[in-house]
Amino acid sequence: MVLLQPDPFLNELTSMFEKSTEKGSVWVTFKRSSLKSKVQRNKMKTAGQAIDYRCLIRATYGNKTISTSVGAKEHQRFQASYATFLKAHMTALKKRERKDKKKAAEKKKGGAKKAKTDRIVVA
Repeated sequence: MVLLQPDPFLNELTSMFEKSTEKGSVWVTFKRSSLKSKVQRNKMKTAGQAIDYRCLIRATYGNKTISTSVGAKEHQRFQASYATFLKAHMTALKKRERKDKKKAAEKKKGGAKKAKTDRIVVA
């Protein structure tokens, strides 16, 4: 796994998406991380120091895995870049056909309609 800066990460992610148009999938995961071991975090907690959490982003295509770490200050800029990237590369998706609720309800009622009969009770 290669830890890249955010801009080279997006460039590499672009090449992964272009390769995946023919065959395969790209998996992207986001995870909160401090990039420190559990022992170091516990020492920082007992010392009263604040732990700087970052967002660890990983992308996998086949056997190739890349990652980047984004801090709180850089997060807004990275999210904006990532959003425009996703909008540009989601061209292969197809819109789902949605059935009209009224038409579906009419089909249900029309197909299984029973004739009503009045019952007369003679006493």
